Amino acid sequence: MNLIIDVGNTNVKLAVYSLENILKHKRVIKHNALVSNVYEIKNAYPMLDKAIISSVGNITTEALNTLKEIIDLLVLTHNVKLPFVNKYKTPKTLGVDRIALVSASVKQFSKEHVLIIDAGTCITYDFINNKNEYQGGAISPGLRTRYKSLNNLTANLPLLETEMPQSIIGQSTKESIHSGVVFGILNEIDGVISDYKHKYSDLTVILTGGDANFLSKKLKSSIFANSNFLLEGLNHILQFNSNE
Repeated sequence: MNLIIDVGNTNVKLAVYSLENILKHKRVIKHNALVSNVYEIKNAYPMLDKAIISSVGNITTEALNTLKEIIDLLVLTHNVKLPFVNKYKTPKTLGVDRIALVSASVKQFSKEHVLIIDAGTCITYDFINNKNEYQGGAISPGLRTRYKSLNNLTANLPLLETEMPQSIIGQSTKESIHSGVVFGILNEIDGVISDYKHKYSDLTVILTGGDANFLSKKLKSSIFANSNFLLEGLNHILQFNSNE
């Protein structure tokens, strides 16, 4: 039984897996509540014996050391044994979230050309070929990042909540912002998928991340939407290292 910990930019996701089956999923808004929540889950699931943590957010050394005392913890870095060949030119700079997503694709879509799109604070594009070789991808601003940048970097544009525009033609400043941000991202994603499919006609496309459900309904391209894809990848990495 495995405990999966995903420390993101805004919150923490915790999940309990028995083999490939998710038994519990919890989102923690405050990073400083991580340790207490791990204690709680460990008490609720006495059979938990291993854990993995992936962190792109801030986690203190003190918290990390405490977690290591609670459970046998694997800290994901580029040095961890991975279930794919990493051909990224700067492997030390490859985000652990992207490593986890690629690992999930290897588990579910072995020996296929796969493009993984993670729509969150950033939109990341990651491609792995049918030889199990990770090639790289792209990083783009996410939905909330685009809304916030329009507000932060201009004098008069308001900060809006995310909303699906009704028309490509914005007839007010608010409508124009929604159109520019949302349709801009939808067209970007569809365009990237189209470019990849010109080269790899048998491409499998995965859409995940916090904004996946919001965006998936309006995308023209055929995709698999999976909000737990990163967690599944972390679980696969932990199992992969536990079987050594």
